[in-house]
Amino acid sequence: MASTPSVPLLKDELDIVIPTIRNLDFLEMWRPFFEKYHLIIVQDGDPTKVIKVPEGFDYELYNRNDINRILGPKASCISFKDSACRCFGYMVSKKKYIYTIDDDCFVAKDPTGRDINALEQHIKNLLSPSSPFFFNTLYDPYREGADFVRGYPFSLREGVPTAVSHGLWLNIPDYDAPTQLVKPLERNTRYVDAVMTIPKGTLFPMCGMNLAFNREIIGPAMYFGLMGDGQPIGRYDDMWAGWCIKVICDHLGLGVKTGLPYIWHSKASNPFVNLKKEYKGIYWQEELIPFFQSATLPKDCTTVQKCYIELSKQVKAKLGKVDDYFIKLADAMVTWIEAWDELNPSAEKSTELPNGAAAAK
Repeated sequence: MASTPSVPLLKDELDIVIPTIRNLDFLEMWRPFFEKYHLIIVQDGDPTKVIKVPEGFDYELYNRNDINRILGPKASCISFKDSACRCFGYMVSKKKYIYTIDDDCFVAKDPTGRDINALEQHIKNLLSPSSPFFFNTLYDPYREGADFVRGYPFSLREGVPTAVSHGLWLNIPDYDAPTQLVKPLERNTRYVDAVMTIPKGTLFPMCGMNLAFNREIIGPAMYFGLMGDGQPIGRYDDMWAGWCIKVICDHLGLGVKTGLPYIWHSKASNPFVNLKKEYKGIYWQEELIPFFQSATLPKDCTTVQKCYIELSKQVKAKLGKVDDYFIKLADAMVTWIEAWDELNPSAEKSTELPNGAAAAK
């Protein structure tokens, strides 16, 4: 049996989503791992700029004009001049799984010097169960060479479906602007060979530059918010989505894994530009985190869409008092779900209650 399979894992069931404002030369490095997969490229900024994609890749490219044409008035929920625009790619995909990566992320090497196939590891994470209800001290018990430790309840060993696989980064850490400013030379050289399920009831700061998820079971909640141009905040898009999906995953009994795989984050963004984008977020997050920590969803929220709409109501009612921006964001969350259901009508029906109580269009 060949060491590299001739047909890559989930070849016809996974799209790679890339937000960009520049030519995608970085794909050359990823060619051995990405070439057989379909790419969805979301071009941010000036739609008249021509983005060059290396030869041999199967891709579709959307710019702002395409987003406006496809979504019409609902295009207002897609951020402009911010990598949050990537979530449009999640919406138009027709595949079961999504892997999203930033264009400044290169192939990392493991401690033996071998190139890391990040996509393959994400797929392994997504295809194995999660264990959010009881922590296994050997980390991921479903990994080869590991198992459940003594004292782990047998009733919980089957695990739950994994909705999200959150990968990490070597070289430039994913820091906020104040930390960047005080540690300008710090680099992450620590490769930890581990995957773990984030426990139920625990939030985490989700980074969107090396992320995979099961679009069928959590896609409608993967909204990266209203950020960038015309908004008072940036660089909180992926974290906002992460807090929302974690509350919903905890409610629906789904899992989130973090750890392997690593990518090589090649360049640090400007800390002063970042501080301007993050300033209000750093201030607001002291209210946001307790909000998400205490958020509960009623039992009749049996689908991701219902959970997300309910969460949007709570955002409006509770965070709207923090700033009017959150009222606007809550409305955009509803618009996002409406647009998602318009573009994915079959998915909406399949996630509805089994008793046929689907909302008539």
